[in-house]
Amino acid sequence: MVLLIALTLIMGGIAAPAYADAISCDNSGFAKVYTVIDDAVYDLRYYSPYNFTGNKIRGYKAPVAYMTKEALQALAIAAADLRKQGYRILIWDTYRPQKAVDNFVEWINNPSDEGNKSFYPELKKSDLLKGNYIAEKSGHTRGSTVDLTIIKMDGSFVDMGGTFDLFSEISHPDYKNLTPEQIKNRKILHDAMINAGFVGIDSEWWHFTLKDEPYKDTYFNFDVE
Repeated sequence: MVLLIALTLIMGGIAAPAYADAISCDNSGFAKVYTVIDDAVYDLRYYSPYNFTGNKIRGYKAPVAYMTKEALQALAIAAADLRKQGYRILIWDTYRPQKAVDNFVEWINNPSDEGNKSFYPELKKSDLLKGNYIAEKSGHTRGSTVDLTIIKMDGSFVDMGGTFDLFSEISHPDYKNLTPEQIKNRKILHDAMINAGFVGIDSEWWHFTLKDEPYKDTYFNFDVE
C-alpha cells in the first residue's frame, strides 16, 4: 500500500515528517542480492554498531542486502565485468529504509551522542546535515543505490585511498592526493558501474545509483529482514 503524504501530519501532538513523494512498504519489486550475485561479499555497516552513529540502525533486522530487481540485474553486469578483471564486489549498503534515514537525523539532533568520531574526524557533528553528508531523504531509500568497493578474488584488500562513510574530501572520487594505484582502483570500480548503467556522485567514490531507476518518486520503509 502506498501513502502519498502531501502535508505535515500531526498525530498525538507530534509532527510527522512531510514528504512530497510516495512512501511505500511494498517490497514486491525488490530482490536480495545473493539470489542473483552469488559471490558478493558483505560488510553491512548499519546492521552493526560499526558506523558513524556507533549504534545499530533502525530497520536493519538481518544482514542481507535488497535492491530493486532492475538495479540488481545491472549490478550483476558490473559484477561480471569486475570478475573478468579478477575482482569481487564487497557491499556496504543497498536499500535503506526511511526509518533508518530518520534514525540518522535523530542521532545528528542528539547533542549528547557523539557516535564514532573516526568517520568525521575533521568535522563537527552538526556539520554533517548542513554539509549534505547526511540527507533527510536518501536515494538509497528508493532501492536502486548501492555503496560498494572491490576486493580481489581471494578476498584480499584493494586500496581505494579511503574507507566507506568517511566524511572528508578524501572520499571525493576526484580527490587529488591519491597514489597512482588508488586512482587506478577507483577507476576500475567506477568504469564497471558506469558501463552497467549506474551514475556516481561527486562526494563518495563508493556510491552509485541506477540511471534509469524504477521508483524515482517513491521512498520505501519496509524492514531489512
